[in-house]
Amino acid sequence: MIAVMDGNQVIAFGNDAYQMYEKNPPCISVDRPMVGGRIADVAEVEMLLHLLLKKTDRHASPRPVIYFSAPMNMSELEKRAYYAISDAGNPRNPRVFLVDRPICDAISLGIPISRTKGSMILDIGAQSTEVSVIAGEQVIVSDSLPIGGQQLNEAICNEIRRERNLLIGKRSARRLKTSLATFLSNGMEERKVTGIDTLSGLPREDTIHSELVNDAVRNEMKKGAEAMRIFLERTPPQISGSIMNEGIYLTGGTARIPGIERYLCRMIGCRINLSKDYEFSTIKGLEELMHHKELRKWAHSVKGKK
Repeated sequence: MIAVMDGNQVIAFGNDAYQMYEKNPPCISVDRPMVGGRIADVAEVEMLLHLLLKKTDRHASPRPVIYFSAPMNMSELEKRAYYAISDAGNPRNPRVFLVDRPICDAISLGIPISRTKGSMILDIGAQSTEVSVIAGEQVIVSDSLPIGGQQLNEAICNEIRRERNLLIGKRSARRLKTSLATFLSNGMEERKVTGIDTLSGLPREDTIHSELVNDAVRNEMKKGAEAMRIFLERTPPQISGSIMNEGIYLTGGTARIPGIERYLCRMIGCRINLSKDYEFSTIKGLEELMHHKELRKWAHSVKGKK
């Protein structure tokens, strides 16, 4: 996230900007410059990248090399946007490379990309779930499902509003998800939360039980699990057979919810291999690629418009 004052002055980014979310005054906008894993606001991504580069500027080479993990099925215009973001205001003419996000995940997960006959990766991120199949040294199919951490937060907000007549913010919903959500049966827990009473319009504190949070999370994840099962059923038999033997790989920040791998295994009908890197899986795979020449064949050079 990024917090911008008067449209051009960055005052915070990352976790610092998130702390301002839903509490920012009108003169400050707090936005996500990436939506569904894709660039939503080129100007904000450009500002964000330049702030990050300044932190490492003293270690940068005369002509920096920048790697991006990127979603599949991008247009040429979208690809050039990555170069434009890197090149704007940078006199050193950087070299820009894109790496398909499923490839980064596969490297981090230890999948032998050159030898696998069929591997499926579920990356459940903040705003979407990327379902990908790798075979023949490439990503043969990839699709994005509108299921992620934010959708779970919204589901919790809606469930609490419906059951308790209490309107809470998405930050509060995220805290409830982090502390209470589980796919395991481990007793009843509860947390206090403050919101707006939908009947009186006044602030009110209430106690939310884990059962309410879990119902919201399960109902939302059920939609994603059904879509994932259909995706697997449509995969060619020779590849799906390899996937069933190997198991499906699960990563992404939402994979932190306890017991999610067991739930998906039951719903999809296939063993689930849970990554321990969670939301850092993609970036760790990208780091591995940068440090090992034999892996760089999966990086594609990007140039600006000629």
